[in-house]
Amino acid sequence: MSLFGSSGVRGVVNEEMTPDLALNIGMAVGSMAKTAVLGYDSRMSNDMMAAVVSSGMMACGCEVYSAGFVTTPTLAEAARCHGCGVMLTASHNPPEYAGIKLWNPDGMGFSVEQSAQVEQMIAEDKYSTKPWNLVGVSRVFPDAVENHMERIMTGVESASLKVVVDCANGPALTITPLVLQQMGCRVVTLNSNRDGHFSGRMPEPTDGNIADLKSAIVSMKADLGIAHDGDADRMIAVDDKGVTLSGDEILAMFARKYASQRIVVSVDASMAIDDTVDVEVVRARVGDVFVSEEVKRTGADFGGEPSGTWIFPDQTYCPDGILAAARIVEIAASEKLSKVRESIPKYPTLRAAFDFDPKNKDAVLDRLRDEMMGVECDELLTLDGYRLQFEDGWTLVRPSGTEPKIRVLAEARSADRAKELMTIMSDKVKGCLK
Repeated sequence: MSLFGSSGVRGVVNEEMTPDLALNIGMAVGSMAKTAVLGYDSRMSNDMMAAVVSSGMMACGCEVYSAGFVTTPTLAEAARCHGCGVMLTASHNPPEYAGIKLWNPDGMGFSVEQSAQVEQMIAEDKYSTKPWNLVGVSRVFPDAVENHMERIMTGVESASLKVVVDCANGPALTITPLVLQQMGCRVVTLNSNRDGHFSGRMPEPTDGNIADLKSAIVSMKADLGIAHDGDADRMIAVDDKGVTLSGDEILAMFARKYASQRIVVSVDASMAIDDTVDVEVVRARVGDVFVSEEVKRTGADFGGEPSGTWIFPDQTYCPDGILAAARIVEIAASEKLSKVRESIPKYPTLRAAFDFDPKNKDAVLDRLRDEMMGVECDELLTLDGYRLQFEDGWTLVRPSGTEPKIRVLAEARSADRAKELMTIMSDKVKGCLK
């Protein structure tokens, strides 16, 4: 059984994500921790989810502290003084989804080993339930947002900019505008009402979903815009010209500003990162937990993913979209983001995906491994799929973690070379699917 992906457990409410499953996860967590702090985003299912997860934890003797409606990084901050943190969120997924993500006191998500321990308890139906007089109790954790704000403000400088913030109808509305105001910014908010239907826009902050934000920046002559996902562990930025910065561009900006020795990026990050910074670049598996683990293991100054994950270990190992918003504002206070964006190299990038019959998964992956190992390249990384490095570009051939697909990404210094690499790798993948 495998419940946990790279970012917790997620599924459609009352289909994959049922009250029974939530209760079992709660009982497993309660068997592992004496105290836990629980928070949730704006999803309609969270009253139900909070009730059953809390009941499961208390049944096993765990004291449950409710932080209420908070962002994921706020919940992770609150977990510092508890055995663990439990966040009820499906992050950027559509509103019909629910999810549970578990946090360690250092701000890092549960490791693969910890997640496997939870799964084993559920599979074997083995929990440490307590007698009537030893069950846990429910308490309130009232200062989570204030504590998180205080921590962020100790690590950022003042800035006097006009910023538009799209809160995605989620808990970012409780903290991001306030942090930026405390920094000295004039803040205009969009989608800053709590709404589990995500009526303003869908919770994933893609370029197509944030048209209102881009228009507002241009019409109001703002210095930049910030957009969060449903639980604000992610942050994307829009520059003063209304252009959405790519994840790779934001990675490069943060690395330039905040890294002096080493950064960690996921295997799908652009080679523009390597060309932009004069520090060691370490690559990790896709997923914020894996990036965080590698940041901690290597003592890196910064870590991130093009998907919008930004990790600043001087404050936390949790991807913190609010801290990231404050720090992109710091960068914009020194130079217009449009100017910074123009200084970062851009290379032609192509993507493709190939379906396969899940019944043949093992055979397909065996053939894919043999095929990739036989390719002549300058460097081959196999920590998450196959990243093949060449002098003038690279490719990533990676089985999807959620679908029966093999994804291919190719980036090169010229469009012709990118097309050539994509053709070569696509043909090899197709050969593995026959």
